[in-house]
Amino acid sequence: MVHQPGPSGVGEQVEVLGFPVAPLPLEAVAGRVASALATGERLRVVTLNPEMLMAALNHPELEKAIRDADLIVPDGIGIVWALRRQGWRRQRRVTGVDLVETLLAREQARAQPREQTRRRLFLLGGEPGVGEEAAARIERRWPGITVAGIHHGFFSPEESAKIVSLVNQARADLLLVGMGVPRQEIWLHQYWPSLQVTVGIGVGGLLDLWAGRRKRAPVLLRKTGLEWVYRVWREPARWRRLKVLPAFIRMVRAEQPASRRIDEEERRW
Repeated sequence: MVHQPGPSGVGEQVEVLGFPVAPLPLEAVAGRVASALATGERLRVVTLNPEMLMAALNHPELEKAIRDADLIVPDGIGIVWALRRQGWRRQRRVTGVDLVETLLAREQARAQPREQTRRRLFLLGGEPGVGEEAAARIERRWPGITVAGIHHGFFSPEESAKIVSLVNQARADLLLVGMGVPRQEIWLHQYWPSLQVTVGIGVGGLLDLWAGRRKRAPVLLRKTGLEWVYRVWREPARWRRLKVLPAFIRMVRAEQPASRRIDEEERRW
């Protein structure tokens, strides 16, 4: 069990297989990101799951991209399980979708007074057309948010400088990058020094969700930690990515002594 102080404003961090994770509830994470948006403090956020962690153990670029993030939160139920084994028994998932939607709701409320400036959002990723559909739905749901820029994720490495320029020209406060792992985390890490945004978050396939092209798991499955089952059912190709879970479990158990009692709730993931 390794605990260490986190970056300013993050608080204590707990290591899961050597990766520092902030054991914070959703509202605290959303508050931390909202504070960064308000003050202009730059914050790159990683929502970590076991598949990403295991991939990083064999991918130096991805490992560095994760480790250098300003805030790493437990997205996957496996990361939550590992934190609970270390004593954070009330820990819950901080999913990318819940984090961003909670943040947008906060910013929507803040923008209600007419004198308040709207937060500016840039959507990067997805197939051509997905960003436009997601933007329209986001602005209808949170009219206090402005989608200031959109670009699909099908661009070459040589075009990255142009994409950075587009993001900067949009004067975005929040950049959501949905290009999948490892690409989105590596791209954000590589170009973070050049990007003139306050907060950057890798969001995987969430642009498809916000565009209405994909549905989220029913609430009951989310609450019981079984959202992954629904996603595999809807997208069978995901099963290949879950093959790393037995190795993840073995490694966590080897790192954290098995003498600690784990209740039944912690086993259901």
